[in-house]
Amino acid sequence: MKNKMYSFDYFVLLFFLVSFFGWIWEVCIYLVCEKQFVNRGILTGPWLPVYGAGALFLYFLLYRQRKRPLPVFFVSLSVCAVLEYAAGYFLLKMWGVRWWDYSGMFLNLNGHICLLSCLMFGVGGVFLMSVLLPVYTAVYGKIPEKIRLAVSLAFLVLFAADAAFSADFPNTGRGITFLICIFIHR
Repeated sequence: MKNKMYSFDYFVLLFFLVSFFGWIWEVCIYLVCEKQFVNRGILTGPWLPVYGAGALFLYFLLYRQRKRPLPVFFVSLSVCAVLEYAAGYFLLKMWGVRWWDYSGMFLNLNGHICLLSCLMFGVGGVFLMSVLLPVYTAVYGKIPEKIRLAVSLAFLVLFAADAAFSADFPNTGRGITFLICIFIHR
């Protein structure tokens, strides 16, 4: 199958879909560990853009390799490790807050990344390329173009407003820097 060229809204919607799934994933971890809701991330809205950015990077790097799980795993692990480290470093320097801290984890690097998180990103990359993208692409193709464009524009406007607000008032709520208790039980 050839690499079909998609329009801009395909990637906008993919970015927000994966950003939302990343937010859900992390909120669920805290619901299990803390038995309470913790809005993860720097933004107010239900999205973690580092997940969406990672998904777009992986799409463009790995689309042609999507049926080869081993290379997808290792490239996903590597790309997402660099992205997570850079995001953690930037956020700490910019606002002086750690939104995640792997300091107690095996093979961590300055608390920004660790072996387990990198392995999870490798598995997530395989899931993205092998499972999520085919389903997403099939659903995307069934949505009328005008609706896709309107939803994309609405998400971009909401996201821009959230980013502008959060630049001055970042989400630093209770539990935001809590270590992932599923993997560190002290």
